Amino acid sequence: MGKPPQPFADAAATFDASGAFVSPGKTRVYRQYGLTLVMGEREGVGFRDAFTDQYFINCHCNGGVFNLGHRNRELTECLKAALDEVDIGNHHLVSGWRAALAEKLCRSTSGHLSGVVFGVGGGEAIDLAIKVCRAATKRRKVISVNGGYHGHTGLAVAAGDPSFREPVLCSEPDFHQVPFNDLQAMDRAVTDEVAAVLVEPIPATLGMPLPEPGYLEGVARVCRDRGAKLIVDEVQTGLGRTGRLWAYQHHDFQPDVLVSGKGLSGGLYPISATLMTSDLHSLFDAEPFIHISTFGGSELGCRVASKVLELVDHPAFLANVEAIGARLERGMQGLPFELRRRGLMMGLKFPAEGAGMLAMRLLIKQGLFVLYAANDTSVVQLLPPLVLQPEQADDVLARLRAAFPA
Repeated sequence: MGKPPQPFADAAATFDASGAFVSPGKTRVYRQYGLTLVMGEREGVGFRDAFTDQYFINCHCNGGVFNLGHRNRELTECLKAALDEVDIGNHHLVSGWRAALAEKLCRSTSGHLSGVVFGVGGGEAIDLAIKVCRAATKRRKVISVNGGYHGHTGLAVAAGDPSFREPVLCSEPDFHQVPFNDLQAMDRAVTDEVAAVLVEPIPATLGMPLPEPGYLEGVARVCRDRGAKLIVDEVQTGLGRTGRLWAYQHHDFQPDVLVSGKGLSGGLYPISATLMTSDLHSLFDAEPFIHISTFGGSELGCRVASKVLELVDHPAFLANVEAIGARLERGMQGLPFELRRRGLMMGLKFPAEGAGMLAMRLLIKQGLFVLYAANDTSVVQLLPPLVLQPEQADDVLARLRAAFPA
């Protein structure tokens, strides 16, 4: 693991510069929490503080960006080779690398979603998903879930919670939210004016509540009956996180649109993808330049993302995700929280509001880097790398027990 140089002498100077020029508010909050770590060396399932040298197992992974660990060797070699041969390419021109990645993504849905448009981040991909659904249905309204999270760009933030959209004046009358797992509320909300329903199969920012049996199938049925489109946001749940390549594949329904990002980058080169049915993708037959992303689907990003898919879309890889998840679940028995788990997507729910924030601090002291769920502060998000091995899982458990001794 190589120790990267730092531009400032110590953590205090780093935080001073961040507070002055990047984000005074965020820097102040981190200092109040005592979270004054600066990421230094990073490799595999963890990283070290640049100045204290404390080691952390990354159990948040930036929401799935580091699904395959930090600086995964196969991915870094892929990117190095690509840098010797190509650059980002030109979004105006046809690219074989872009086409090859799109073909792999479509095949991952057994061809049900047969068209792909690339972007740089998840918010951009959600914006596009909403635009194509509006264009296809000639409707404007969008239904999403209370406590869900879909990004901070224009349409994506409008579909999110008030805490994200109201400060930037992005509350729109065409966007409405209903509770997760409440099929009756969804049934009432989806009228013949609704273009799309936007839902995460497991809403991470809401604290990883699992969908009740039949809920997602019921949402799909309501959409089909009312002529609305169903968008599944798999930016966090996708690419093997739940033990299937896509979380919706645990259920008996087919989405109209699937959005992927974060982990598609391999933690090395930003890229997102909006997969859609042929009828939605046909918008680009008549209007091929109606959506353009200069850096979306860059050739460097496509090379890395193709390698990511090659690694995660494999039965042995997915079986290991479930095996490690089950090992962690067994080892957590008797600890003071309720475990919500599907594969290696886990939420640790504590009895009281705000307890997740306190638990986060205890776990970070033990070298487990975690974050609490912003829209349910009783929950700690636990998203370890999908490449976690048994002995590393046991290390995670030991640190959990040290944070919450009997």
